Amino acid sequence: MTTPLSSPAEATSAPAGTPSAPVSRRFIAAYMLGQLGLWAALLTPVTVSISLKISQIAPETKAGSLSAVLSIGALLSMITTPIWGNLSDRTTSRFGRRRPWLAGGVLAGTAGLAVIALAGNVTLVAVGWGIAQMGFNASQAALNALLPDNVPEEQRGRVSGMVGFTSKVGTLIGTGLVALAGSGVAPMLLLPALFGIIMIGILVAVMPDRPADPSRLAPFRLTDLARSLWVNPFAHRDFGWAWAGRFLLYIGYAFFLTFQAYVITDHLGYSDAEAPDLIFYGTLAATAGGLFTAILGGRLSDRLQRRKIFVGVSAAVMGVGLLIIGLSASYAHFLVGGTVVGLGMGTYLAVDMALVARVLPNPDNAAKDLGVFQIANSLPQSLAPLIAPLFLSIGGGDRNYPAAFVAGTVFALLGALATAPIRGVR
Repeated sequence: MTTPLSSPAEATSAPAGTPSAPVSRRFIAAYMLGQLGLWAALLTPVTVSISLKISQIAPETKAGSLSAVLSIGALLSMITTPIWGNLSDRTTSRFGRRRPWLAGGVLAGTAGLAVIALAGNVTLVAVGWGIAQMGFNASQAALNALLPDNVPEEQRGRVSGMVGFTSKVGTLIGTGLVALAGSGVAPMLLLPALFGIIMIGILVAVMPDRPADPSRLAPFRLTDLARSLWVNPFAHRDFGWAWAGRFLLYIGYAFFLTFQAYVITDHLGYSDAEAPDLIFYGTLAATAGGLFTAILGGRLSDRLQRRKIFVGVSAAVMGVGLLIIGLSASYAHFLVGGTVVGLGMGTYLAVDMALVARVLPNPDNAAKDLGVFQIANSLPQSLAPLIAPLFLSIGGGDRNYPAAFVAGTVFALLGALATAPIRGVR
């Protein structure tokens, strides 16, 4: 149970079980590469490839079909990620407790993308995306646990700053590979996945890892898999508030990820053929701003030993960016909004994971608890496409993208406010 801390001295002392030896630059570099590769493989399909695939095979129902496919994948991710994390925490393989899940997950995820590439209907796209989500999130559960496994408290802001924004850089790399792939959807899906395999392979080769200690493991029961999905938010209130903040923010961000391609084509009037390049340029602008704020925010957070103010303000900045996108009347406005989202996301991803690592209920079950936290990322991907039609249909039709992005702004601002009740972190 996380005990509320009553003074700055207490708030900056690390809990028992926290690593004390500084991590090397080699580990940080490999960790960044692994994150880059996995995000490129996982987020590029959400950003561009799946929407273009569905446009080809179901052009008349593309918005609804895309929402259904992404919702199914996100639901499977939400259910399975904490389970993979729990199993990773218990893995006694001589290769370590994280390596088997990192390597096996990225290979399984790539197989799912291959199914999408070959699919001739929306049902097979949904099947492939479900496999991809379950596979890639097995890798993600193990990857997230490397921070509390290895990084001491005094380095977490800086390391989180360097690896936290890799989701944007990975998406930039992925969309760049999509742009190079031309008009073929299969290479759009598989080139980012191949990049992910190579980067995870580098991390697996150099990372420190050890098997779980069997003497510290309770007897395993099948009911433990169900318990993998739950952390009591009343017993661990700081973790619960951190979860709620990420969940609310990511509902708004999921609107952006899901519908940015259609904002460009349906709202701003560009063609499907132009969309990949325009998304790439938008991602480039957002990434350029976000890289600066990620590194600066992470270092300042470590120096000041404060997390909450950075997380709350950056979430609010993201909300402003979503509002600009929703009200955009030109691609230039879209670029400005995306850049503002990137500026906020840089600091948010840099500092929020350091905050979460501090309020984990049990460091010995880091992958399991971070798997529960990952639900705050994946559940919005499922809920946002289901909620979005309520706003898309305002005024008739199903393409009121400004209303959807205004709603996304409100969710982001609520996510910023959710950091205030956290007491165990300054």
